[in-house]
Amino acid sequence: MTGKRGWRIIALISAIVFLLFAGSTFGSFTRDMLKKPDPGNKQMISLTDGSKIIGEIVEVTDTEIVFESGFGRMNIAIVNISEIKEIPESSIKGGKYWFPNPNATRLFFAPNGKLLRKGQGYLSNWYLFFPGMQYGVTNNFSIGGGFSIFPGLDFFNEQALYLTPKVGFSPNENLDLALSALIINVPAFGDDNDAPDFFGILYGMGTMGSNDHNFTLGLGYGYADDEIANKPVVILGGETRVSRRISLLGESWILPEVDEPLLAYGARFYGEGLSVDLAFLTVIGEGGLFPGIPYVGFVYNF
Repeated sequence: MTGKRGWRIIALISAIVFLLFAGSTFGSFTRDMLKKPDPGNKQMISLTDGSKIIGEIVEVTDTEIVFESGFGRMNIAIVNISEIKEIPESSIKGGKYWFPNPNATRLFFAPNGKLLRKGQGYLSNWYLFFPGMQYGVTNNFSIGGGFSIFPGLDFFNEQALYLTPKVGFSPNENLDLALSALIINVPAFGDDNDAPDFFGILYGMGTMGSNDHNFTLGLGYGYADDEIANKPVVILGGETRVSRRISLLGESWILPEVDEPLLAYGARFYGEGLSVDLAFLTVIGEGGLFPGIPYVGFVYNF
C-alpha cells in the first residue's frame, strides 16, 4: 500500500476507530437517580436479575425504595437496582413500554432528515459485507463510515472505504432537514490511473413526522472527484410503526432520464437498541422482478 491512496485509507480508518471508541458510553446507576420522576414521565427500573418494572418511586430510604407500578407498591433493595431510566408516559401503550425507534435516521439505503443526538451512535452492517458506524458529535452533526469486507480482496488495495458526514437542524418538532454525503474511496486496480480518488453522492433530505411515522423527500447528486452530476436523483421514502416491534418502510429512487424508478420495500424489526431490516429491491415497471432482490441490514445502538 503506497502513495496518496494508501495514506487516505489509513486516515479514514483512524478517524472511524477514534469515533467508535470516543463515542462508546455505558450506562450507570447512582443514588442521585433515586427520586420521583419529572411530570409526564414514568420510570423503568432494571434489576440485577434482568427483570424490568415500569412505574414510579414514591419513597426512598437508606437501603431500599418504595416503587409503585401496575401491580401495586413494592419494596426494592437498592443493591438490586442496575439502572433507572425515565420514559415518557406517552411511550407506554397497553401497559408495555414502546422503546424509541432504534434506527430513526435512515431509510433502507439513503439517510433521512433526522439526526442522532449528541453522544448517540450505532454500529451497522448492510448485506453482511459493509460494516460501519455513525456517531452524533453534536445534536446537529454526526460522522461515521465503514468499509467493505469482500472475501478474497486485499483490504488496503481493493476494498472500499466510506465516510458519511451529516449536518442538519429541526425548524419544528415535525420537520427535520439535513445535508449529508456518502464519500467512497476504492484504491485503483493495477495501473488504472483514471479511476477517481473519491466518488459517491451528496444528499439534501427533508423528513416530516415523528420517529415512528414519517415521510421523506430528498435530492441526491452523484459525483466523482470534483465532477458533479448535472441532474439529481429524487428520493422518496417513508416509515410507519405498526406495532411495538415492527415498522413498514418504502424507499424509491427516481433516476434522471430513466423511466423505471428503483423501489425498496419491506419491514424493520425492533429490539430495544437493535433493528433488523428485511426488504426487497426492484424497479417499478415492466423490467421489475417480483418480489425483487433480497436486502438485509442490521443496526445496533451504543
